Amino acid sequence: MYRADLHCHSTCSDGTCTPSELLLLAKEGGLSALSITDHDTLNAYTDSLFEEAASMGIKLFVGVEFSTRHKEFPIHLLGYGVQKTPEILAFCEKHQERRLNRNRAILEKLRCLSIIIEEEELGNPSDRTVGRPHIAKILFDRGIVSSIQEAFDRFLGEKKPCFEPGVSFTPEETIHIIHRARGKAFIAHPHLIQKGAILKDLIEMPFDGIECYYGRYHHHEKKWLQLAQEKGWLVSGGSDFHGAVKPHITLGCSWAPEEEVRKIFGDA
Repeated sequence: MYRADLHCHSTCSDGTCTPSELLLLAKEGGLSALSITDHDTLNAYTDSLFEEAASMGIKLFVGVEFSTRHKEFPIHLLGYGVQKTPEILAFCEKHQERRLNRNRAILEKLRCLSIIIEEEELGNPSDRTVGRPHIAKILFDRGIVSSIQEAFDRFLGEKKPCFEPGVSFTPEETIHIIHRARGKAFIAHPHLIQKGAILKDLIEMPFDGIECYYGRYHHHEKKWLQLAQEKGWLVSGGSDFHGAVKPHITLGCSWAPEEEVRKIFGDA
């Protein structure tokens, strides 16, 4: 059976598996296709990775996940089939700078709580997208929290003492960037959007599709499939696999069927 996981993360952002390891997991799990949607970066997509995928019989589709805010509410967008144009690469660089400044603000707030984490401990941001999960991992490794989730619940999550929203981009400008890179823009995990007014705004924006199959939220799929049909939108799906930092999420636990993948990417 054809299964495509179109939402997962590698060590190029906040996942714990390298792009090559993701391909191996996809092969072992019987997946037909994969899209590595790292946060704010396309660094996973190298010529050698496409060659590896082809040798395994795995179809590899280009994807990326961008963070935005709408009316102070965090909204994630998935961009599929984007090309590495100078404009979108510059946009990724702006996101890296945004994250760097945000991380520094978070570390300063932790310092005020007598939790000292040096910026160098987060790793080189030129190698990967560095964000809150990396800070959470350090808190866990030091024994300050008993899990990554606890780090967010106590310190790093929205409205917690060390949360920092940072400078953000809007969904509209992100959609525009994705389209100019000849890609398709999707609402990521609408299952996590709790405010109806925010969703109402989003469905009036020029998205191409919506992520109807997500993680382990299988009981919500019908709602989003119906919305996609009403809007004439494309349908995507994926696990949001991050590896060891989210061990309850396995690669391929949610996926998009072949007919939907073909509508997004053409020859699947």
